[in-house]
Amino acid sequence: MSAGPLVCPSCSEAYPPEERFCPECRMPLVYGAADAESELGPVDDRHLRARKIKPQLAEGELVRVAGARNQAEAEFIQGMLLEEGVPSLLRRSAGFDVPDFLAAGPRDVLVPQSGAATAREVLLEAELVGPGPMPHRVVAPSRLLAGMLAALAIGALLVWLTTIALR
Repeated sequence: MSAGPLVCPSCSEAYPPEERFCPECRMPLVYGAADAESELGPVDDRHLRARKIKPQLAEGELVRVAGARNQAEAEFIQGMLLEEGVPSLLRRSAGFDVPDFLAAGPRDVLVPQSGAATAREVLLEAELVGPGPMPHRVVAPSRLLAGMLAALAIGALLVWLTTIALR
């Protein structure tokens, strides 16, 4: 089996099979010959998914755009985002103790920063998230420390007032 060249649908330049996107147009490359699949054999699922991703939506740090109640719901959201060209990653939500081999438990859906706005629009259209700012689950360590110190100070004040009142 010999791999045929890939062609940019926009500028018609040919590229080797290792390339996925045209460097000039940033368009996904397609097979040049109509019978390319019969020559190369069926394309696996991983390659089909990679070809749907828009490179301009795959840049930046990962941000949380949605939460799902279980693995199946998270994969459904992931498929919706992929159809719009947004790559995503699923992560088990923090604080949920279930063995890793189970599909139960909440999941976070993460996308690159450049694709967050598009993902948010897709999820709003599907009514999977509400309008407003994206939910943030991570608390800054400094805020957590300040809250704990304030709670400790209030507790110490209550103990001191109780000891004074009992004298």
